[in-house]
Amino acid sequence: MPGQSQQTIPALLAAAADRLGDDVAVIDGDTTLTYSQLLQEARAFGAALVSNGLEPGDRVSIWMPNSARWIIAVLGIWQASGVLVPINTRFKGGEAADILMRSRAKVLVTVTDFLGTDYLAMLDATSADLSGVKHRVVASGDAPEGASSWPDFIASGGEAAGAEVTRRSAALSAADPSDILFTSGTTGRAKGVVQTHGGTLQVAADWVAMTGLRAGDRYLMVNPYFHMFGLKAGILASITAGATMYPEPVFDVDRVLSRVSSEQITVLPGAPTIYQAILDHPDRATHDLSSLRVAVTGSADIPVRLIERIYDELPFQVVVSGYGLTEAGTASGTDPDDSPEAVATTVGRARPGFEIRLIGHDGSEVDAGEAGEIVLRGPSVMSHYLDDPESTSASLSHDGWLRTGDIGTMDDAGLLRIVGRAKDMFIVGGFNAYPAEIENLMLAHPAIHSVAVIGIPDERLGEVGMAFVVLDEDVPATPDELIAWSRDHMANYKTPRRVQVIDALPLNATGKVVKDHLRDLAADI
Repeated sequence: MPGQSQQTIPALLAAAADRLGDDVAVIDGDTTLTYSQLLQEARAFGAALVSNGLEPGDRVSIWMPNSARWIIAVLGIWQASGVLVPINTRFKGGEAADILMRSRAKVLVTVTDFLGTDYLAMLDATSADLSGVKHRVVASGDAPEGASSWPDFIASGGEAAGAEVTRRSAALSAADPSDILFTSGTTGRAKGVVQTHGGTLQVAADWVAMTGLRAGDRYLMVNPYFHMFGLKAGILASITAGATMYPEPVFDVDRVLSRVSSEQITVLPGAPTIYQAILDHPDRATHDLSSLRVAVTGSADIPVRLIERIYDELPFQVVVSGYGLTEAGTASGTDPDDSPEAVATTVGRARPGFEIRLIGHDGSEVDAGEAGEIVLRGPSVMSHYLDDPESTSASLSHDGWLRTGDIGTMDDAGLLRIVGRAKDMFIVGGFNAYPAEIENLMLAHPAIHSVAVIGIPDERLGEVGMAFVVLDEDVPATPDELIAWSRDHMANYKTPRRVQVIDALPLNATGKVVKDHLRDLAADI
């Protein structure tokens, strides 16, 4: 497979440019880049980073929606031997500032004009100490004082910096860190997952093998680049295979249908809600969707009927689902010839190179068909959690076994089924949401004495958050006010859609909230 022999991401891009030169790599509005041009643009961005003091191993954050400049920036970071730290575009200023400070990012690449939002203004409105961020680069929108516009930043590079980029790229190894992706925090705070060039390339190469992505494919990228799926199964998988990338800043079903038709898109991965929106669109029949070939969805619970409709009503030749996580990449997946029921209700079998076991509370393997915690080992398991040896040792054994915290069963054919999520995680429209993190954010409201969050079913998003709140006697607040406040202080997918005020949280003998009781309460409301 093209790209599999490459040990670092700069080497992968150089090989793609050599092999595919004039083939189109990226189309984004008026911007079209061939693979040769993409390499040149990435090197120019890397040279600008070097000229502005970036040292090998320094961290660079990208906080902006999918775009050609996102792709150029991330590839440029790696050209300069930097480490990527992406930030969720739904984050508010305080959430983003926390990531910047904890990662010790030296450079921030962002925008000031996304859907009426100025990310730099949001950061400036916080009281966070961001003095460690030495340079702020505005890829789109006006650049305020103290920030550089994209053209000005690129112009700051030079021949000497370009030569240094060449030296650094050649000096990289598979064991060098490539990225730090922050997961939503199961203990109330996100953890930074440190991955290497070798591990990251394994994710990309295996995704190509699983889906059959190939040169000439036209890949519409709705999955956000700040997420492992969009970054590694998107940008890097496309470079590995030689596909053309079509970045989408947000999911808009009308725009997606139009682009599929006009651009003859062949690959369209995404959460189940994306396919549901396409199937239910009243004008779907007026768009030519005949080019669609590959559909890939995640491990969220999927109605069998939805997968059957994808097979029956859309032209996809390949429909697969898989189980992936930030700490390990894609660990399992279905095969193209699996039944719709298998695609909908399981996450397939272990991918090549991966071992998957199910264990009980005592650490021993459970019997076939019984539920147990999923533990796995494979070539793309993370290096460690950033600055958190305790969490690293609790999750990752000395011999490479990762405890996922997810609960699953496995049948005799090796098909893995996810039956529960440890620590009460729920998935909102494809985004992992963790109650402890949301609870910690909500406790900043002066009216909230205590709070517990659970996931409840939602027809459109799969699940949404519901918060049970005990109010401070001296500070009144209504559920609607608390929801509105939450929208202003956390990403939309984290925001509870329902708030129920109660007198006291149900606690067990050890003082822990009994969330099963809350789920029963929610079902009765």
